[in-house]
Amino acid sequence: MEDLDGRVQGYICTPHHNELKGLLEIWMKSINIVNVYFVTATFSDESIPYFPYKANHYILASFLDVNAALSEVKKYNIEKLSFMFNLNSELFERNGDKLNYISMYFMKYGYGSTEIGDLANVIAKRDRVKKASLANLMLITNRHLKFTFPYSKNVIVLEVEGQKTHQSDQKYCERTRREVARKGIPLTNLVSLSVLERFK
Repeated sequence: MEDLDGRVQGYICTPHHNELKGLLEIWMKSINIVNVYFVTATFSDESIPYFPYKANHYILASFLDVNAALSEVKKYNIEKLSFMFNLNSELFERNGDKLNYISMYFMKYGYGSTEIGDLANVIAKRDRVKKASLANLMLITNRHLKFTFPYSKNVIVLEVEGQKTHQSDQKYCERTRREVARKGIPLTNLVSLSVLERFK
């Protein structure tokens, strides 16, 4: 994926553990990695079968070039299950002071431009959502995965500016999901990431 005028092209999420220090040092110095966060992950019941080696805490990094980020994770953390989501179509973006929460959903059906436009209009009215994007999900591990996630090309990513607690952020995103559903586009929660600390 190309670097479009220095814009973030996606996020990579790799489990936090003691041996991750080398990768973290590289990311802190890399011009390809824009931001680095320490996050806690909450997986939905529907997503758990597809993340058999899931962790509670992850390092989340936003990148400009997907190939560079992917090669670094494969070098340092391939034994663990990491996941990457490429932001392939931005629905909207507004200025925000602090990224506090990322909520990912998937659609079980494909939709046309009219439906996606309706979805974007509903989410844009939610003032704490600083960015919404369509994305592709990729799981990264050298272990055998029993199940293949069937909706990897139908992922929606909401980046939320937090105000109170992560629980309130989760409820805010759930209300957003319900409002989208009223437009006839059901979204299923995949995983939510609560930002605990920003490293870069």
